[in-house]
Amino acid sequence: MLVLLGFAMIAVFMVLIMTKKLTPVLALIIVPTIFGLFAGAGLGIGPLVMDSMKSMTSTAALLMFAIIYFGLMIDVGLFDPLVRIILRKLGNDPAKVVLGTAILAAAVSLDGDGSTTFILTTAAMLPVYLRLKMSPVVLTCVAGLANGTMNILPWGGPTARAATALKIDVNDVFVPMVPSLIAGLIVVLVFAWLLGLQERNRLRTVAPEIWAEGVEFDDGTGAFGAGRNAGRTGSGAGTDRGTGTGGGVAVLERTDLLVDERDTAMADTALDPNRKTLRPKLFWFNLALTVAVMVTLVANIIPLPFVFMVGAAIALLVNFPKVKDQGAQLVAHAPSIVAVVSMVMAAAVLTGVLNGTGMVKAMSEWLVQIIPADMGPLMAVITGVLSIPMTFFMSNDAFYFGVLPVLSETAAHYGVGAADMARASITGQPFHLQSPLVPAILLLVSLAKVDLGDHHKKVLWRTAVVSLVMLGVGVATGAIGIG
Repeated sequence: MLVLLGFAMIAVFMVLIMTKKLTPVLALIIVPTIFGLFAGAGLGIGPLVMDSMKSMTSTAALLMFAIIYFGLMIDVGLFDPLVRIILRKLGNDPAKVVLGTAILAAAVSLDGDGSTTFILTTAAMLPVYLRLKMSPVVLTCVAGLANGTMNILPWGGPTARAATALKIDVNDVFVPMVPSLIAGLIVVLVFAWLLGLQERNRLRTVAPEIWAEGVEFDDGTGAFGAGRNAGRTGSGAGTDRGTGTGGGVAVLERTDLLVDERDTAMADTALDPNRKTLRPKLFWFNLALTVAVMVTLVANIIPLPFVFMVGAAIALLVNFPKVKDQGAQLVAHAPSIVAVVSMVMAAAVLTGVLNGTGMVKAMSEWLVQIIPADMGPLMAVITGVLSIPMTFFMSNDAFYFGVLPVLSETAAHYGVGAADMARASITGQPFHLQSPLVPAILLLVSLAKVDLGDHHKKVLWRTAVVSLVMLGVGVATGAIGIG
């Protein structure tokens, strides 16, 4: 009964948010509450949820003050030069912009923290997407793909959990999986390029009055295709402008950007060059403060929530000495804070019911029991496949410390080593990172103002492909053995 209720609860939750019948916050509260009562929790459901919520408070504090800090850094202009560099390198081609998003997210993911990755990626790229009238869902999809793939890094968490749970060295788990990681990143980049091409084609169709066909993208010099050709005479200019052949690749261009006034493109966005919150004289101070915060995060010498608390306090005090301005900054970022913190707190209902009623344990034991004995030698591969949905429906701690040891013990009877099981178990991480139980993904969709259901529609099948490719490469290279 608990198995059926567990899977039914997750299925109902996913359907409701993907069909937009309920917001994620309401679905996280109402659905688990109903199923928890059916599971016999009764009045005890309250303590279950509160116990789960206690473990979420530090995460909520981290996200709250991280939003304040990085939101403040965006307001004062710390990321403006970064976006200008990105625009200079990528121009205004949607395909290049999406590919650049994937590369940026993968690079920032090297710090091992999903929240930081999503904050920086969104801060740098969302204004570009809005400027070019691209879909922010594409941004969240690509950022989620890149960060999820990079999450198998030893300092990312899951790899260390798998190694600890099976009592093996973390390097023995990760190093053989490097080819799988590279393969996964290649698939991510391919998906990013294809999504970019789709955006380019979509904009041709849905916004013909804004995008003109047959005009070259800005090459970063401020001289756009039409501007370069305007002074030309002869067939060269005519061919370039009329048919899109000759001087360069014919793609789309914003007609209101055909003048050399780059700053006007950022008007009314988070990077508006005329916004009152800019603090150009404090750029180097803010950069030094941000570097100090990031170094402290990576060093992990102080609890992360406290790092951002202190960082936000110093940033507010220096950039906005007046109490009135400090209050205005906090109010300005309140919508993002409420959106993400409410989802984190609501997620405590789902995790509390799953764990407190015994649903997670019952589901994992049932999955182990239904595996046929003759498939025992394939336990590592089976574990890799199971890690895709199971790490989505439960926390990494529950999977790696609760389910993986049981699967590994079973696999040992068929000659499958613990290291093979550990490596296979981390291939589901690209899919796991899209779970509503992961605070970082809630932060991403909140910052980008994207509906979680829309994000899931675009990202889930792609992350499943990435996970399966990583698993397949692991088997092919011998990193994931067969008994």
